[in-house]
Amino acid sequence: MTVVPAGRRNEERSPAMTNTRDDAAGEGNPLLATWDAPFGAPPFAAISVADFKPAFETALQRHRDELAVIAGDPAAPDFGNTILAMERAGGDLQRVAAVFFNLAGTDTNDEIQAIEREIGPVLARHSAAIYQDQGLFRRIDALFRKADTLDLDAEQARVLERYHTAFVRNGAALTPQARERVGKIGEELAALGIKFSQNVLADEKAYALVLDGEADLAGLPEPLRAAAAHAAEERGLAGKHVITLARSSIEPFLQFSSRRDLREAAFKAWIARGESGGETDNRSIIAETLRLRAERARLQGFESFAHFRLDDSMAGSPEAALDLLTTVWAPARRRALAEEAGLHALSEAEGNNYELAPWDWRYYAEKKRAAEYDLDETALKPYLQLDKMIEAAFDTANRLFGVSFREVHDVPVYHPDVRAWEVTDRDGAHLGLFLGDYFARPSKRSGAWMSGFRPQQKIDGEQRPIVVNVLNVSKTAGDAPTLLSFTDANTIFHEFGHALHGLLSDVTFPMISGTSVSRDFVEFPSQLYEHWLMRPEVLSRYAVHYETGAPMPADLLERMIAARNVNQGFETVEYVSSALLDLELHMLDPDADFDIGAFEKRRLADLGMPEGIVMRHRPPHFAHIFSGGGYSAAYYSYMWSEVLDADGFRAFEEAGDPFDRETAKRLYACVYSAGGRQEPAEAYRAFRGRDPIADALLEKRGLAGA
Repeated sequence: MTVVPAGRRNEERSPAMTNTRDDAAGEGNPLLATWDAPFGAPPFAAISVADFKPAFETALQRHRDELAVIAGDPAAPDFGNTILAMERAGGDLQRVAAVFFNLAGTDTNDEIQAIEREIGPVLARHSAAIYQDQGLFRRIDALFRKADTLDLDAEQARVLERYHTAFVRNGAALTPQARERVGKIGEELAALGIKFSQNVLADEKAYALVLDGEADLAGLPEPLRAAAAHAAEERGLAGKHVITLARSSIEPFLQFSSRRDLREAAFKAWIARGESGGETDNRSIIAETLRLRAERARLQGFESFAHFRLDDSMAGSPEAALDLLTTVWAPARRRALAEEAGLHALSEAEGNNYELAPWDWRYYAEKKRAAEYDLDETALKPYLQLDKMIEAAFDTANRLFGVSFREVHDVPVYHPDVRAWEVTDRDGAHLGLFLGDYFARPSKRSGAWMSGFRPQQKIDGEQRPIVVNVLNVSKTAGDAPTLLSFTDANTIFHEFGHALHGLLSDVTFPMISGTSVSRDFVEFPSQLYEHWLMRPEVLSRYAVHYETGAPMPADLLERMIAARNVNQGFETVEYVSSALLDLELHMLDPDADFDIGAFEKRRLADLGMPEGIVMRHRPPHFAHIFSGGGYSAAYYSYMWSEVLDADGFRAFEEAGDPFDRETAKRLYACVYSAGGRQEPAEAYRAFRGRDPIADALLEKRGLAGA
């Protein structure tokens, strides 16, 4: 076994993205031209990296000019000349930014990363200039104060409220000095977030655990061997096997490798991302980020950044979020400690005399699952093919909402691995374009997410969305089907739930389109969608053997469903510890000597973190909260939304049919198509007929009574 840098063979741009271009500026720039590809997709083959900077410069200036006209309009403000005009402005910038940042996450290189570092603060400065523009704010504030007299429909009133909230939360109502400082903080945070993300990606790319010979492969099932062989070939190491730091590679390695020394080496590299002590070390970035966020919150009159962030959320306050997390923590910790004792006993029965370490947990948990349920991952994987799970997600959407998916091959894509489908409604009308980018590669950041190249809106005619799901599944060589872990299959359903939230959107205004909802509601449609993967009605049709085509045997299906809450104490503790630390970090006012490592160690000790478990996301690579502000002080959102999804799926169970037509119709109308036209709590009540019942969460996780 050796550890070597992960080569650069896969970093070249795909044929769809070239590196140089002679006509990068002016009318020849394809990013600024009319996109006449099928479905209005971006013309990736015509775009070069050199196009981005001039396109950003032109689009930024056009947006500034458009906003100056609105702010300087001598006519009295009304909805049309102010709010509607702002919704129409910035189209070029939205298109350029959507293409650029999607590529920066999925198929980056040194040139793109350099532009990202440069453009991030520029865009933050541009955003601050908009939301702190006093001419714009006076018009919006005047409209907001007399909203009840404007004869607005419900959607218009909601958009006006969201604009006013956005301006206030970005400092428009502060003194000139405070506004200037808030803007400067935004620029600094943008630069820090980009650097954090690029550091994590660099650490992930720089590591490869090379397995050389059968002794290094001990315990590994054939699908994992095949994926590791393909990863080795990509790095010029044909004949060997490579485990990467992609979750779909390292987690199954930790489950199955009987080489404890290799599990330890891989695990330690995995949890040390962003903590190398060198140029890619993120600890000083974390400290500075926390200080800047705390300063911003104080400038805007809040006790902490967590209080500022959650003021505009379903939870309303960090105390409410903490209350949920601590309620779950106690039974989860009790269950995890019981699981730990059982795993230790299993290890001792094998003749081992060591304490259970974090790199042992998944290995013995897999053994325990096999022993208690006669079930292991190797038995499941042959029935969980990537293509079939994609079909299952599509068919579920068809049965719930009447939508269909037709793969198209004449649409430009940004990488050869990307696939495209046209989405139509039950009458055959076009709903959107869905892209799937499923495989891990060195040029892609880790994780899984949904994003978009174009939002749905209809302020000037119908504009249908272009949505993308990005995963990091380990690719197999040649034509062999890609086989998934159950976790990977679940991730496909989760991210596709987000995709449907964007694709089915049916609102007028971009401000409230698709997933433009509060962070602790946005996970509800995606987590709810996961429930259908576990339904026998779905698995019996799509969980078929990759060689024989035979459906998963009924007894195996029953055992898999029965075992769904095995190791749930571990999984809940792993998540909740990350969410608690996120909130508590953002309730601090850190000093100049803040040490994130010491804080992490001290706080986990106070919580009584089981020795065999490490946080799902340690701070140095916690991209959710430090690579931009998306989930900062909001990682709790997954569990907040899980209360909704656990209770929400009960509506189908109460109807006696997981595809009940009337329940699905309410879900479509109130959630998937509704965007942000209502407050999230109102949207949930409209779907469910009442507020959620929190006990559904503990029942779903198998922690009731723990």
